[in-house]
Amino acid sequence: MSVVEALAQHVGVKTACEVLGVPRSSRYAARQPRVLKDRAPAPPPPRTLTAKEKTTVRETLNSERFADQAPREVYATLLDEGQYLCSVPTIYRILGENQEVRERRNQLRHPAYPKPRLVATAPNQVGTWDIAKLPGPVKWVYFCLYVVLDLFSRFVVGWLIAAQARAALAEQLIADSYARQGLVPGQLSVHSDRGGPMIARPLALLFDDLGITPSLARPRTPDDNPYSEAHFKTVKYHPSFPERFGGLLDARSWGQRLFSWYNYEHHHTALGLMTPAAVYFGQAPALFLGRQRVLEAAYTAHPERFVKGLPKPPALPSEVWINRPEPAEKARCDTGELH
Repeated sequence: MSVVEALAQHVGVKTACEVLGVPRSSRYAARQPRVLKDRAPAPPPPRTLTAKEKTTVRETLNSERFADQAPREVYATLLDEGQYLCSVPTIYRILGENQEVRERRNQLRHPAYPKPRLVATAPNQVGTWDIAKLPGPVKWVYFCLYVVLDLFSRFVVGWLIAAQARAALAEQLIADSYARQGLVPGQLSVHSDRGGPMIARPLALLFDDLGITPSLARPRTPDDNPYSEAHFKTVKYHPSFPERFGGLLDARSWGQRLFSWYNYEHHHTALGLMTPAAVYFGQAPALFLGRQRVLEAAYTAHPERFVKGLPKPPALPSEVWINRPEPAEKARCDTGELH
């Protein structure tokens, strides 16, 4: 007799278990007869299908005739032919045991597109381009605005406005922009979405001839081309953007004024309030030092006005990413776990 049982005869089971620190469930479990490990397994229920019958069900469902049909369709078809294998729930159980419960129809499946990752640490390393619609003189008439941006500086290196979106125009624009920049083969990567002009074969051949590395966004993923999208928002929210353009000449005249302002006068928040031209042409570091001297002089004259101490100009960008990897993902890439 255990200590718990002996004490329980005098003070009761509950008090004995509390005194000895033993759960009552353990005391009751100890009194149950132990199941022998070598006990023969219970026989299956008489209505259970045999292994051979289950194999027949799987082979029938996965045959060429029924491979793209739902279990209920197969069940009904076989019944009409005078054959019964098992019930519909049993068919699903057999398929589930073999991880085969899924869409059985032969459907087109889109490939898994890799997430594009690009980084620029200086101008003329990565370009990004896109096409936006501009409202024409009447409803349902639009003009197409092509813009090529330098990713690091956001400098517009090329633009044009045409009546239609054509791969030949994009080819001409990028070739002219490439020539003006004086780049060498292998220096530049160009990123875009997957629109018709972007994936046209002539443009791919141009990239190959010029030594440009192409990069494409994933389908239906606007965030993969964020800088061109943000640029178009800036353009369309500018006060000079009209409700409608009177014609192509009107739109092109507007574009000359707009992009001159954007490149040389617009102080970009992401560039430390520098203009794209200042960053693109390497003037930003000197301007940053000049701003710092002005702030130091203001601080020296009235330090009480700067409660957080000596002010600093907004920082200049050191790198610009398209789809920057998360810290954990970047560590895996550095160790070679991801490629």
